[in-house]
Amino acid sequence: MPALADLSNADLAGLAADLARDVEAFRARGLKLDMTRGKPAPEQLDLANAMLTLPGNGDFHTQAGEDARNYGGLQGIAEARSLFAGMVGAPADQVVVGENASLALMHDCLVWALIKGVPGSVRPWGQEPGGIAFLCPVPGYDRHFAITEGYGVRMIPVPLTGEGPDLDAVREAVKDPAVKGMWCVPKYANPTGETYAPHVVEALAAMETAAPDFRLFWDNAYAVHDLEEEGDALANVLDACAAAGNPDRAFVFASTSKVTFAGAGLSFFGSSPANVKWYLANAGLRTIGPDKLNQLRHVRFFRDETGLAVHMGKHRALLAPKFAAVEEALTARLSGTGAARWARPRGGYFVSVDVRAGTARKVVALARELGIAMTPAGATWPGGADPKDENLRIAPSFPSLADVRAAAEGIALAILACAVEAEQQARGEGPARA
Repeated sequence: MPALADLSNADLAGLAADLARDVEAFRARGLKLDMTRGKPAPEQLDLANAMLTLPGNGDFHTQAGEDARNYGGLQGIAEARSLFAGMVGAPADQVVVGENASLALMHDCLVWALIKGVPGSVRPWGQEPGGIAFLCPVPGYDRHFAITEGYGVRMIPVPLTGEGPDLDAVREAVKDPAVKGMWCVPKYANPTGETYAPHVVEALAAMETAAPDFRLFWDNAYAVHDLEEEGDALANVLDACAAAGNPDRAFVFASTSKVTFAGAGLSFFGSSPANVKWYLANAGLRTIGPDKLNQLRHVRFFRDETGLAVHMGKHRALLAPKFAAVEEALTARLSGTGAARWARPRGGYFVSVDVRAGTARKVVALARELGIAMTPAGATWPGGADPKDENLRIAPSFPSLADVRAAAEGIALAILACAVEAEQQARGEGPARA
């Protein structure tokens, strides 16, 4: 199809009429599809069902002979730290194993920083005159933004470039000593799917910041979630920080939430020795130790990094066709029209779509009329306020492949219908959608 801007008024009106018929036909299908959150599908969870019988009756001792049923072991059992150290890029003795949610670790690190500060702080972050700020690459992860918003931290949007955050914007922002941190999803970013380029990782590690206790909250959520056999390589941020003379700059997080059981996985914190010591000192005030039986269960299930890689290949086999279905639907309906541009991720859990400015909320509303629930427009921006009203996040992991195909078809239809309507309005033609 030619670009909408190149169509005559008559051709545009004809296309609008055709789309109106398509919308009514799609609505008549009576579908009820949920594309809102990046949850693992039941078939993905089934891949780890063998864990339900592990570690097994009588199997509760670690390789060091510790009784995993009892208190203690705040940092996590050695074999679990060793097995998953690669997900955070730290030596095993600089890894902490937590419960199922890495988001909880991020929350705790921010709260402890507000109350007590971090290594290198002059005072607790919460006592900084005028408050503190975080840099927020956009489009980004809504739950990151919710944490900082919930504790009154000012959020500063920073554009993503396809290789990570805009370094010029970051360098300018960190001249302000109030800027204490930055959210990062460095591999297969949520939702854009981009992986930070090596030079970006090195720059973030080395750049001069007015705040001596500036921290990168490095959420490596998709460290092992490749959609192709040869996934993206991510530079090691802890090594880069150490080499740049800023060893304490990065807090690295990861988890098995989308690897084994989302509600019963393991989370990981990796950082410098000073940061790990700080983390454990604070964590020791609220717990006597984590669920070491679950850690042992994961070790027994995977055995080694090869076992983890084989398991993730099974995830890839389930997920890749769903992402391909989204790509096919968007291409079939939208290619060449100028109505949208979208990411073609090589991993992760989302597809980011930028629609015609001013139409994202209308697209979500029309998709809802068609029986498709989407993440609210604006969710990928701090405070839910996308200034251009253009970004959408598609989450194809949870529905069946057939449902993903149907939902992607409906979303593409909604995008084009809203874009045509906007083009007509710009020309002074056609009615406005409520």
